[in-house]
Amino acid sequence: MGVLSPILRSAEGGRLMFWCPGCGMPHQVGVGAGDGPRWGYNGDPDRPTFAPSVLVTSHELRPPVTPDNLAEFGRNPWPQEKVQIVCHSFVTAGQIQFLGDCTHALAGQTVDLPAWPEPTP
Repeated sequence: MGVLSPILRSAEGGRLMFWCPGCGMPHQVGVGAGDGPRWGYNGDPDRPTFAPSVLVTSHELRPPVTPDNLAEFGRNPWPQEKVQIVCHSFVTAGQIQFLGDCTHALAGQTVDLPAWPEPTP
C-alpha cells in the first residue's frame, strides 16, 4: 500500500483507498484501466473526487460475539440476526457525503475525509 496523501492510499490493481469515518474502516475504488468496476478520479490526492457514488455493503451478526460476552454465548446462546450494513456516499473535493440509505450514524451528513488513523503498535 502506498501513501499518496494523509487521506488517500494506493493499492494493487489500480485501486485507491480512503478511510471511512462512518464505518471506521477503509473503502476502495478502482480507477484507470483494469479489471472490475472503475470510478472516475480527479487526480487530486488531497481533495479526491470519485464518480459515481461509492456503495459498500456487507453483513454482520448482531449481537456480535465479543470476548466480554463469549462465555454468555456458550452458556445461553441467543439467536443472532444477520444484518445488512450499507455505506453509500459521494466523495467530492475531499469531502464524503453520506446518503440516507447508510446504516451508520453519519447517514445524511457531509464531513471531510479524515486522515488515516495511526497504526497501533
